[in-house]
Amino acid sequence: MDHRNKTQVTEFTLLGFQNEKEVEFLLFSMFLLMYMTSLLGNTVIIVLVCCDYRLHSPMYFFVANLAFLEVAITSTVVPKMLANTFFLTKTISFVGCLTQSFFYFLLGSTEFFILTVMSFDRYVAICNPLRYASIMSRQTCIVLLLGSYVGAFLSILASSILTAALPFCGPNVINHFFCDSAPVLKLVCADISQAELADFISSAVLLLGSLLLTGVSYTYVIITILRIPSAQGQQKAFSTCASHIIVVTLYYGSSIFIYVRPKKDNVMDVNKFATVLNTIVTPMLNPFIYSLRNEKVKESLRDAFNKYVAHHGGT
Repeated sequence: MDHRNKTQVTEFTLLGFQNEKEVEFLLFSMFLLMYMTSLLGNTVIIVLVCCDYRLHSPMYFFVANLAFLEVAITSTVVPKMLANTFFLTKTISFVGCLTQSFFYFLLGSTEFFILTVMSFDRYVAICNPLRYASIMSRQTCIVLLLGSYVGAFLSILASSILTAALPFCGPNVINHFFCDSAPVLKLVCADISQAELADFISSAVLLLGSLLLTGVSYTYVIITILRIPSAQGQQKAFSTCASHIIVVTLYYGSSIFIYVRPKKDNVMDVNKFATVLNTIVTPMLNPFIYSLRNEKVKESLRDAFNKYVAHHGGT
C-alpha cells in the first residue's frame, strides 16, 4: 500500500485512565503526592551518598545512581501524565511522543543493567570479601556504570529506529497515559511485525538475560551465606542484600508481565496499572526500602537531620 499521499500524524492524544472528572482529580492528587515523595526521597539518597564519607563505597555509589535513574524515569512520564489528567487537553506532539518513549526505555533499560551490577557487587562483597576493594575499585565502578548506559542504548536502538521510521497516518489516539511501545505501534498504518518482533526480542533479552545474571549472583551469595556458621553472621550478610532483592522483585515482576509475554487483547488497562507500579510506586518506595533497612543510611540521615536542626535552631 502506498502511504506517501496519507497525512502524517503531528500529535497524539493520550487517553490516560478515562475516568469521571472526580476520579481523575483523585488520581491526579494521588499521583502528584507519590511523584513528589519519589523526587524528595531519591534526591535525599543522592545527597547523602555524595556528602557522607561513610557512604562512599561501591554499593552506595550504585544506590545513588539508581536513585538518579528513578528521578529521571518518573520525570520522563509523570509530569505529562499529571498535566493530561488535570487538564482537558490530553495531547502530545509526534516528536515529543517518540522522545518520551526513547528516554523511558533507555533509562528503564539502564536501570536493569544497574540492578545486575549491584547483584554482582553483593556477590563480590560476600563471596570474595578480601578482594572486594581491588575488584570493585573506583575505576571498575565507573566502567560498569558507563557500560550500563551503553548497553541500554544498544539494546533499544534497533526497535527505536524501526518504530521512528514507520508511517503514522491516523488514528492518533493512544490508549495509555504515556507513549508506551505497544499502544503506539497499534497506530501505525503499515506492517508492524518486524517492529513488534524487535521490541519483543530486545525486551526478552534485556529482562531475562539480566535476571539470569542477577539470579546467578544471588545463588552464589545464598550458598555462601548458608555456609556461615553463626546465625548472627548469616543475618548480617543477608541484610546487605535484602533491600536489593525486594527492588529486583518489584521491577522484574511488573516489567516481565508487561513486555515479555504473548500479546493479548483487552489487557491494556491491566498494563496501565502495572506501569504505574513500575514508574511511580516502586521509585517512591525505593528510598524507604534502602533507608529503613540500612543502618548506615539511617545513621547518615539522622546525623544530617541533627546538623540541620542544630544549625537552624541556633540562628
